[in-house]
Amino acid sequence: MDNLLTVSDAAELVGVSTDTIRRWEKVGLLKSHRSEHNYRLFNFEEIQRVRNKINGSDQINNYKILKSNKTTKYTTIELFTGAGGTALGLENAGLKHLLNVEFDKDAINTIKNNKPEWNLIGNDISEVDFNSWKNKVDVVEGGFPCQSFSYAGKGKGFGDTRGTLFFEFARCVKETMPKIAIGENVKGLLRHDNGKTLSTMVKKLQDIGYKVGYKVLRSQYHDVPQKRERLIIIGIRNDLNIPMLVPREKDYYISIKEALKNVPLSKGQNYPEKKRKVLDLVPPGGCWRNLPLDIQREYMGASFYLGGGKTGMARRLSFDEPSLTLTCSPAQKQTERCHPVETRPFTVREYARIQTFPDDWEFCGSLTSQYKQIGNAVPVNLGFHIGEAIIAMLQNKYDLNDMEIIEPVILENNENHILSNNFLYVQENIF
Repeated sequence: MDNLLTVSDAAELVGVSTDTIRRWEKVGLLKSHRSEHNYRLFNFEEIQRVRNKINGSDQINNYKILKSNKTTKYTTIELFTGAGGTALGLENAGLKHLLNVEFDKDAINTIKNNKPEWNLIGNDISEVDFNSWKNKVDVVEGGFPCQSFSYAGKGKGFGDTRGTLFFEFARCVKETMPKIAIGENVKGLLRHDNGKTLSTMVKKLQDIGYKVGYKVLRSQYHDVPQKRERLIIIGIRNDLNIPMLVPREKDYYISIKEALKNVPLSKGQNYPEKKRKVLDLVPPGGCWRNLPLDIQREYMGASFYLGGGKTGMARRLSFDEPSLTLTCSPAQKQTERCHPVETRPFTVREYARIQTFPDDWEFCGSLTSQYKQIGNAVPVNLGFHIGEAIIAMLQNKYDLNDMEIIEPVILENNENHILSNNFLYVQENIF
């Protein structure tokens, strides 16, 4: 902690205001650390890098699609493959897919078009029998659909049929008994139904025979030009004495400007003329607050009188920062993602760059479907870092500069509650 500085000290050393330091932290450009007295502390070198990047003195472009030059013997079954974000990232890290499962017809065509060599089952997962793979696969990974647990959705969880797809993920794990099971979802799952939903999932995997832990990964610190948070649930089979690892955060971020350099031209949505005229008034990094008061009221309607920041409305992104989380549609009023300097939504290829898909990865279906596939995906580079953590676990060989050890959650004696970073109640008799 010797190289960590208070807000005031850091601001003085790099020549900016304390408000600037706090803003950089708030928008996700800086990571803070807590002192024993709960004060925010910052790394001077990290703050210096942020200042240099914003001022233009740092000319290094850190954007690239990460890919290892080594392959491994380790194998995976990839569920809910979607457009292939996680699957491609895991493969880029060195893992080999034995099986991929996806049901959406456009996503199926996307996978077939880009990875015809993958063993893809284009079928409802509930109709897939995994028993033939028992003890023959190292990893089962699945980003079971997340809209049911998202703050942006209605939050029905297990009351929504999409929420019950966790059952199918757990069934695959039980039928195959891999060394490691990886589930992925939105951060909102942590608090859904006061933690009961996540607790139920944890207990189910424990009952199958796994030690289970979880961690929220922040994509902007894992070589992704986007502030996208994903909850990673890790299960390690009980007979294995290996650490539970997640990738450690980097001390830099990648800006939209870096990501979109020389981006290929492609199709994209356009704003209606009325909306375009409103967004023309918003500066880079701004939102509805930058509009004249009368236009605020007219544009926002009833939302103008509601509480909360509402900073997603009339939001124009900044070239100097990572993107906000991309949604399934690039022009939703409550979660606007306007291009930093042009008054339009991002194009398909810009969307794909921000999600770290390679430029030659083609998406099938209508324009709306392509946006949806990209917006639903886990960023490829985040998948790469997760893949590296999986390989480190399987090899039981790791560097603590690159990996972070997390602890499994622990059941109390009565098996009704678990003890972890979040105190969670386990709902009985759901499975």
